[in-house]
Amino acid sequence: VVLITGASSGIGAALAEEYVRCGHYVALCARREDRLQEVADRCHKHNPAATVVCLRADVTKREEMDQAVAQVVEKFGRLDTVIANAGFGVAGKFEKLTHEDYQRQFDTNVFGVMNTLWAALPELKKSKGRVGLIASVLGYVALPSSSAYCMSKSAVLALGECLRLEVAPHGVSVTNVCPGFVESEIHQVNNLGEHDPGRTGRSAPQKLVMPADKAAKQIYRALQSRAYEAVITWHGRGAVFLQKHFGSLVAWSLKGFATNKRLNREVKRPVAE
Repeated sequence: VVLITGASSGIGAALAEEYVRCGHYVALCARREDRLQEVADRCHKHNPAATVVCLRADVTKREEMDQAVAQVVEKFGRLDTVIANAGFGVAGKFEKLTHEDYQRQFDTNVFGVMNTLWAALPELKKSKGRVGLIASVLGYVALPSSSAYCMSKSAVLALGECLRLEVAPHGVSVTNVCPGFVESEIHQVNNLGEHDPGRTGRSAPQKLVMPADKAAKQIYRALQSRAYEAVITWHGRGAVFLQKHFGSLVAWSLKGFATNKRLNREVKRPVAE
């Protein structure tokens, strides 16, 4: 039994389909109920006999995540895997962002993960289960106009490192997942976390963007094998390797991003659910 937050689109939705294809019971969690039902319908196309539960919940609200986990346990009797995927990204230069921008970013990307874990860990300890934390390559490699997002994903990585040590005696594994450029609705949520299908923003070259279903397969394998970490996309793995071993070289190479008008526009760049 797997619970996936941020399951209404992007990596979360693709993970739901992958887990159903592999025969798991799946609980989908997000704020947009209509989109959750669409994902559930796609899951049933892959496996008509699949059991998929849709749960409307906001990860920033502890009580809603407690209730979501309780519903999963009531339905299935157990919880084996939780994937904390819900998140978005605040974009903008540090001096032009406000305390409220950073607070909003951390409420979802960090405290939302914590709320999910606080709710799920008691059940995962019973099942000796798995935790998947969806961080980002940008948790390692910082880009200009992305300080809020990069900080939040670095915090998720640190949380995963600490939590792994704390829950290991209970047989629970923690896998930090760091996607690079993966297909999603990344440009359709603004700095306020509001979804806008008509929005556009800066984007990666299409040839560098991995299809969400391909990323989901890699993440699934990593969690099933209880991997320490999974960096998704070849360029993401290269960037993380260079940052770890040649950080000053990476910083020098990224200086151009700070003055690139196309890449450094004051856009409300998201990382959607």
